[in-house]
Amino acid sequence: MSNSATDSPTTPDTVWPARGRHIGPDAEDVLLRHLRRLKDDEVLDDFTEPKPAEDTPERVFEARWRVADEVTVRARLTLAPPQEQEEGRVWQLLAEAEQPWSEWWPSPATMFWPDGDDASWDHHHAVAGLRLGGVGPLPSDDKDMRRVIRDAARESWSVNVVVHEAMTPDERGRRPLAQLLPPGLRHRVVEHRAAPQQLRAVNWALRDLGVWVPRGGAVIVPPDPAPAGYDGPEYSVRSVFLDGSEPTELLDVLRRFAALPKPMPRGVEEALTGLREQWTLMTLEEELARERRLVAMYAEALEAMTKSRDLYRDAAERAHEALAAYKDTPAPAAGRPGAPAASPFRQLTRTFERWKGTAKGLRPAPTATDPSQDGDDTGEAGRVS
Repeated sequence: MSNSATDSPTTPDTVWPARGRHIGPDAEDVLLRHLRRLKDDEVLDDFTEPKPAEDTPERVFEARWRVADEVTVRARLTLAPPQEQEEGRVWQLLAEAEQPWSEWWPSPATMFWPDGDDASWDHHHAVAGLRLGGVGPLPSDDKDMRRVIRDAARESWSVNVVVHEAMTPDERGRRPLAQLLPPGLRHRVVEHRAAPQQLRAVNWALRDLGVWVPRGGAVIVPPDPAPAGYDGPEYSVRSVFLDGSEPTELLDVLRRFAALPKPMPRGVEEALTGLREQWTLMTLEEELARERRLVAMYAEALEAMTKSRDLYRDAAERAHEALAAYKDTPAPAAGRPGAPAASPFRQLTRTFERWKGTAKGLRPAPTATDPSQDGDDTGEAGRVS
């Protein structure tokens, strides 16, 4: 596993990423019903399902809402098509706010999916048996345990924490610790539980990742790639009491780790580009501003084309004058031996060389195009009401 933090850019602190798997039928209907209900309740400002490109089998849903009364959040959820021999459908969600993300803001996942104990959308996208914000007992087989931890941590969009049970907990101790986290972190944490007799096996599984879990404690599994300066012991806890009380030290470690600047896992950069460049859910003011930018861009392009046309017209006129002078020049008279004769052809050649250099030097530079202006302008027709 590569733990280099230099291979990918850092995830902006305004971004909230998550991905999972919806188990069950009618994922689109579940999404649309929930989005409509939240819009009717004025939780969402608006939402839409943009028309997908012809070569894209994915379904895309966009939603916009406000937090802290004035901070706008834009989010885009992509639902992959069903795959043979795979249960459910994989989804990925990326939200971006106008300010750095606060852990106390609502979870963007609950803006698209209905929250509750019977949720079918919060399963891990790659590892069966794991749930976002839930508890996943580690397999009894050592090799399976190692595979689960490795696959969950590889290119993870979530925070993975391993908790060792010092003794078998009661019903209160079996509750997910993520339920005690602020709402903005709840669906970004995956909790792995090791039974009392699994301490040696789980530390064998964590050995390649450079961390270990204390007896009766917990440790955050470093993602791949790991944050710069990640120190395993700094993000471990020696004691976690699974008796229903609040594990203050562990919750503090989880919150500190979630706030760390982290390299973008694979897929996050593409999702962020799609959110920014293919966004269609605009207000009237945003649409007007975009049209003004387009008009300014077209005006610059027209001006550059006009200058280029004038440039080549002037060069063509010079070339015609030189050619006419060449045709009107009489044949040179015989001079003294060895004296060079004046050549009208040489004059024409010089004219063409000057024209070529002038045209090349004055050619206008290509106008940069704003990537955010290439999206499909669906306007009011692209919204779902």
